[in-house]
Formats: sequence, structure tokens, C-alpha cells
Amino acid sequence: MSDKPDEKHAGKAQDESDDKTDKNEAARPAEERNLEKAKSETGTGSGVEQPAPEQSPENLPAPTGEVHAVGERRGMFGVSGTGDTSGYGGLVSAKVFPSPSQKPYGGWFDDVAGALEARLEATDLTSAIESVVVHRGEITFHVRREDLPFVAQMLRDDEALRFELCSGVSGVHYPDDHGRELHAVYHLTSMTHNRLIRVEVTAPDSDPHLPSLVSIYPTLDWHERETYDMFGLIFDGHPALTRVLMPDDWPGHPQRKDYPLGGIPVEYKGGSIPPPDQRRSYN
Repeated sequence: MSDKPDEKHAGKAQDESDDKTDKNEAARPAEERNLEKAKSETGTGSGVEQPAPEQSPENLPAPTGEVHAVGERRGMFGVSGTGDTSGYGGLVSAKVFPSPSQKPYGGWFDDVAGALEARLEATDLTSAIESVVVHRGEITFHVRREDLPFVAQMLRDDEALRFELCSGVSGVHYPDDHGRELHAVYHLTSMTHNRLIRVEVTAPDSDPHLPSLVSIYPTLDWHERETYDMFGLIFDGHPALTRVLMPDDWPGHPQRKDYPLGGIPVEYKGGSIPPPDQRRSYN
């Protein structure tokens, strides 16, 4: 009989303790409570579903041995022929590309590659695809430039592919990638299948010609003009390949790596800053 009051008292004390805990929990900021909940649900210390690189391997750089070098960059910005005013002229870093990937590529990448390969085999153009690179969760098809229009039309029209939209072409200049110095990268979207791929084509400095894709993807009209203007890639068959940013008589192509920095002096009250190619060098 003497134990019952103690049990009642203990139960009451426990209820009061639970009430205090609930009140304290409610008083905590919502962000703190949500983070704690996310941590318990994901089993991680951060509450993020992929909190670390090892849990997101598609975002990791290519491992050693899975890249190939195409030269090196010196200094902070890789300029040459002018003074390096960054103060980091002693930096040397390798320019590397991820190496071609091997099947299976994973997920819908295999569906796209398989459908494209089947169409190419049916037309005896299996050599049109030079390589396939899967890097950082994205897939790029490297295509021979003479086969570019045929591959692009297959990517657009084949029912298993249906890449109806080309959102643009980007030029890239790699002076040390000998025989392949100029790259053109096309970004293709399939609205039917909700997929995104890249197609990359190269041309040498000595013959900077690529077939135009305006007849297949009309959105490339001004994109090809801009790539020609900035990088000097000539798109054969373009309806009006003229400069779109620089004056028609402008010498050179400003986004090439061998284009001089140039510039004009900037005047301030009591002083003037010379253009980059006339500033003193730190190295």
C-alpha cells in the first residue's frame, strides 16, 4: 500500500518532465528542428541526402589515369606575350581532358548511345562517333566534322532519340591540342524524353571549317555567327556568316587564347591605369 503514492508521484513527475520537453522543443527555431529531422531521416551529419563527394561520384573529377593532357597553363590566367599582373606567374597547371568512357555508361545514356549506334550501323557510318565521354554526370558524343550534319539529323528525327532543340553552339580554343585546336560544342535537348546531351566537333587551326547546322536547327543562326566572330570557326553553308559582335573589319577573333589582351588606358582623378599589355609584370 505504501508503494502506490510513490508510483503516482513518479508518474506525475514524468508527465511534468514530458510537458517541459514538448515546450522546449516547440520553442526551438523551426530551422533547427527541420535540420534535426533531416539528419535523422538521411542518417547523415548534415541532413543532406548526398552530403559528401563519395556519395556523389558523378561530381568527382576524373580519377588519375582517366585523363589525357593537352598542354599546360602558366600563371593565373594563362596569358602569353604580355606581363602577368596577377602575381601568380609561377603557377603551372596541366590542361587535361577526361578520357573516353566504356560501356555500359549507365541509365538512359545507354539507351541514347544504343539507338544512335544502331542508326549509324544501318547506314555504314559507325566511324562517325569518334568517342563517348561520360564525366560529372553528363554525356558527350565526339563526332567527325564531315559527319556532323548526318548525325545531327538522326539525333533530331529518330523516334528513340528526338533531340528537337539545339540551344546553342560554344567555341573553345585549345592551342596545345595539336591538329584539334578549335572545338565546337553543341547542347541538345530532347523535350520528348527529357534528356540533355552534348555533341563536340574539332577542327585544326590550319583548316577551321565546320558544316553549318542552321538547316537542321535554325536556332543556331546567330550562335554560329558569334562562334565565328569570337573564335574564327567558319561554318560552311551558313546563310549569312558575318560578325555579330565585332565590327566587320575587326582584325582577329577576341576569345582565342592567342589573341592579345590589348585595352585602353583608364583615367582616374590624379592618375591613369595603363592597358593590360602595357602593365609591369610581377614575374
